[in-house]
Amino acid sequence: MTPLATGTDKEADLAGPGIGDYEDLEKILPDDYASALDPRETQAAIYAVKDYIERNLCRELNLQMVQVPLIVDVESGINDMLDRDGKRGPIQFHISNDYDQHPIDAQVVQAATKWKRPALRQLGFQVGEGLCTDMRAVRKDYFLDHDHSCYVDQWDWEKVITAEDRNLEYLKATVRKIWKVLKGAEQEALDRFPRLRTDKCPELPEEITFIHAEDLLARYPDLPRKQRETAILQEIPAIFIIGIGWTLDDGYPHEMRAADYDDWVTPTVAEDGRPMHGLNGDILVWNPVTRRRHELTSMGIRVNPDTLRQQLEMTGQLDWLNLPYHKGIISGATPLSIGGGIGQSRTQMLLLHKAHLGEVSVTVWPKILKEMCAKKNIFVLE
Repeated sequence: MTPLATGTDKEADLAGPGIGDYEDLEKILPDDYASALDPRETQAAIYAVKDYIERNLCRELNLQMVQVPLIVDVESGINDMLDRDGKRGPIQFHISNDYDQHPIDAQVVQAATKWKRPALRQLGFQVGEGLCTDMRAVRKDYFLDHDHSCYVDQWDWEKVITAEDRNLEYLKATVRKIWKVLKGAEQEALDRFPRLRTDKCPELPEEITFIHAEDLLARYPDLPRKQRETAILQEIPAIFIIGIGWTLDDGYPHEMRAADYDDWVTPTVAEDGRPMHGLNGDILVWNPVTRRRHELTSMGIRVNPDTLRQQLEMTGQLDWLNLPYHKGIISGATPLSIGGGIGQSRTQMLLLHKAHLGEVSVTVWPKILKEMCAKKNIFVLE
């Protein structure tokens, strides 16, 4: 019997990804793991999948690949703070340019989420057009487990839309296009690397299922967020959870979301007429190798001037309206958009049936984790 969640359990589960300690991680990593592909084959498969997704994501969403920053000026306010509680901050450093006569205080990006929107205007994209990036970032405050790393790689994309496009149907139509690309990438991997075909790893479903965060809570009212996701994914192996950030009936949001990009406050209406909120969400799937929930992308229709101000007021961050990024939205100079970030290594890990992110991504891992993986036949790249 699953124990009932306390308010403390739910609050602790709102933000901060990862498992939390290595005792738990050792129990979670599979004991019966054997990679279908050797390390060299894995590298070939990574690039086959990467090429397929970039080409087809751009085609389905009418995007163009563009350059993206690794560092940004602190004063721009353009870095992604990830959560509204400020617990996961960026790496910051001082550039003593010209003997400190013209210095710059810079940050390593945590994601290109906010950079992309002004870039749409800067690069001249029109309604229905957008950009896609091969984004790299560093998130120093993550707990390093099987699917979280300090080194982040994403297909960060953004697309210009109209005010009339700011609705649930447009969001769902975009999600379906992304799912079509992910399904196609899976088929590409299976065709090119037949050893990936195995009964242990069923193919992803043809269709993705939409569920509102409020309905998920109603279905599992006594479970914290990650346990709700785990429970639903064992019934429905691919879902898009709508409305992440708005406070639900239990007094907590499904998960904390920053107040200045995704719109999680706009009122919407469920198919049965019930009032809901939010024009954003996450794609999650069941991972048969790790036997756990597996998040692939976070995305949404972005805030307009009204919802930006409303969300910043709710989170006590109205002073951010003085930053250039936020001024651009309020003034209308920055176009309305929809966008998201698809985890590259997360996607590769799923499609290539890997047990650990380190099998498809080269970064730093603690000694305890590397030794744990070695005992379980998991080849972590260094």
